[in-house]
Amino acid sequence: MSDGSSADDTTMRVDPQRAQVLVENISSVLQRIESVANGRKVRLIAVSKLKPANDILALHQSTQKIVHFGENYAQELTEKASLLPRSIRWHMIGALQTNKCKPLAEQVPNLWCVSSVDSVKKANALEKGRAALAEKQDLPEKLRVQAQINTSGEEEKSGVEPKDAVALCKHIRDECPHLQLAGLMTIGAIARSKASTPETENEDFVALRETRDKVAKELDIEEADLELGMGMSSDFEAAIRQGSDEVRVGTTIFGARPAKKDAEVKATVAGET
Repeated sequence: MSDGSSADDTTMRVDPQRAQVLVENISSVLQRIESVANGRKVRLIAVSKLKPANDILALHQSTQKIVHFGENYAQELTEKASLLPRSIRWHMIGALQTNKCKPLAEQVPNLWCVSSVDSVKKANALEKGRAALAEKQDLPEKLRVQAQINTSGEEEKSGVEPKDAVALCKHIRDECPHLQLAGLMTIGAIARSKASTPETENEDFVALRETRDKVAKELDIEEADLELGMGMSSDFEAAIRQGSDEVRVGTTIFGARPAKKDAEVKATVAGET
């Protein structure tokens, strides 16, 4: 690997057969993205939660050179980041407790984006963590963050209501100098995702786009400078058709996930001592 590799990635083994399956799966996803993107550049985040670091390394070292990986749990992301090359760009995409924001931002230099910022408190904690890291080392860029919007109105979903998006985004932009407001993100209602077809529009995707446009207008930001993060394994093609700049795909690439209690951060590969 490059000079950005960690000390441990050179000793981590990758199962060649597993690597081939993963590359075939992600190549198929990339082709599907390209077929609906109409020439737009759409970022694919490979959601590797509860999957071993070996799988991530296999894709990162492959001919596809995948760099964007998403995790749902702060501790799992931190552990994997310590084992894998610095050239990986980590995305925290899961619900994030406020007390875990500062340690995550401070301990993972190649944390590239936090997609689940839904409060001023979380933004402030991420800012403190990144500021502390900046005192220890030079950081080439700001930590990107996305404001998570609850477009479906479901009580169990994280995210701010669309009407509160402008205030949150303004705070991130104006009060968090180590953060970059990269865009808005939503995880819509499952029923709406399943009902998505090439002929119909997903209400959650429409709502996120409208919220983004309002934020851009109110804060005098170009719409193109605020990305839309929407779409997962079940609906990423529909999301791209509706303007998504970033999709999160996990099981279609990595297969079914184990129970959290059975997950391994690093798998033992045949022939490994």
